[in-house]
Amino acid sequence: MGLWRIRATVDDRPGYLSVLTASLALRSVNILAVQVHTTEGGAVDDFLVDAPDTMTEPELHAAIERGRGRDAFVVRAEAQGLADQPTRALALAGRLVHDPDSLGEALVTLLDAAEARWRPAGTVVLHGFDEERMTLIDPAGGTYEVLRPAPAFTPAEYARAQALVEVGGALVRRTAEQTTLLLPDGTELLIRAATGDDVDGVRRLLARSSAQTRRRRYLGVTHGPSDARLRRMLEPSSGLTLLAVRVDPAGEEQVVATASLLVEGDLGEVALLVEDAWQRRGIGTALLRRLISAAQRMNASAIVAHVGADNVAMLRTLRRFGVTGRDDRDGALLSLTLPIPGTGRRTAPDETPAASG
Repeated sequence: MGLWRIRATVDDRPGYLSVLTASLALRSVNILAVQVHTTEGGAVDDFLVDAPDTMTEPELHAAIERGRGRDAFVVRAEAQGLADQPTRALALAGRLVHDPDSLGEALVTLLDAAEARWRPAGTVVLHGFDEERMTLIDPAGGTYEVLRPAPAFTPAEYARAQALVEVGGALVRRTAEQTTLLLPDGTELLIRAATGDDVDGVRRLLARSSAQTRRRRYLGVTHGPSDARLRRMLEPSSGLTLLAVRVDPAGEEQVVATASLLVEGDLGEVALLVEDAWQRRGIGTALLRRLISAAQRMNASAIVAHVGADNVAMLRTLRRFGVTGRDDRDGALLSLTLPIPGTGRRTAPDETPAASG
């Protein structure tokens, strides 16, 4: 028996797929996997089949035609084709996690394409696809032009490729936001964007922190947020959460500080927590500087911080960054507004959003 890949278009009407499969079965062709791509021209059926060794390509074409298939594409397949498309796509996404620069090769593998050509940013290329060419925006800059003479690309394949590109984009952004912070005593910390997988690490950070530190971060709540809320805070829908992480020689991570930015309209809100044993070493200042840069990229005109009047270290840090004007005070809570460099207006105190908790 030999493996073949078959793609054919049939009318998108009840029973037509069964006619095609019955025609193949009459020739002892065993269907191992099937996918259906909906297009304007009909349903494009993509088969991986096991056919008798004596069967030739013309004989397969004839069986497809008798089964009311048209525009057939038939080619020998390799054993790796036995993996279904979801498994294949997940494997390629996992490959990108370890090697974000392999997006072009991943697209070629996903689409069984002939090649992927990269074009630099500034080249006038519209993203989309036709029968033989698919163009996708490279999240790192430029575009990928993926070529496959046959079979014709389908909308489903374009959607899969776009999803893989989005995974690559998330990894590129995460890598760009990752840096090493060198403390005055020579200690190195990794600064990176948080993900939902960091809930346990941040929960351990809170457990090591004093009640006062937790109260200052969560504005009077000493036990911290629930795991569900903490996960949302680590991956805000509009904003960014950074972690300062110490990595031991074995590669184990210990989160020692968090810094969050939430953006609503043109106003951002920041909040920081540094573990007691790591305070007064410049970590909060370094994290705040990166949040200010992120707020600028998100077109925020100002950021606000809600700080307890007794949090002298945080107040000093904020004023070092240029907090101006009077403080908006509510009992023991101060709300300080910091204009973002390069933006126009100064946000008034009464425009302050609700605290993030």
